[in-house]
Amino acid sequence: MKRAIYPGSFDPITNGHLDIIERAASMSAHLTVAILVNPQKKGLFSFEERKRLIEESTRHLDNIEVICFSGLLAEYCRQNNMEIIIRGLRAISDYEYEIQMAQMNKKLYPQVDTVFLMTNPSYAYLSSSLVKEVAQFGGCVGDLVPAVAYQQLKEKLKGRI
Repeated sequence: MKRAIYPGSFDPITNGHLDIIERAASMSAHLTVAILVNPQKKGLFSFEERKRLIEESTRHLDNIEVICFSGLLAEYCRQNNMEIIIRGLRAISDYEYEIQMAQMNKKLYPQVDTVFLMTNPSYAYLSSSLVKEVAQFGGCVGDLVPAVAYQQLKEKLKGRI
């Protein structure tokens, strides 16, 4: 089996992310969940907090590694012999962006392939940004994120959830 990487900001990890992680882990010998520095997104959680939340949410999986990194994904894949990039797709609007990224990664590192996993329809509307926005205004998000992430959201947004 091949080594795969699932990159994202995971701020925070959602049940949609967890679904993709579980499915990708079942398809690969080793899955690296990579928390990427995205300068276009301001994070609610630190990278260390995100890493811990993912590790705690995926304890039931024995072939997962969680890392934080910045730089080009293709270069990380080259340096670490990654063969597959996993990306989740919720809607056609995701596809337009993701296909560009997949093609660029293939150009930069021809040995890597991107595999798109369709999001479970239950999570098709779900994003970390939406979870944070709803939580900041006191909306119920407890069923949208793993329990450990919900507890951390409540702490970060004291009195709002």
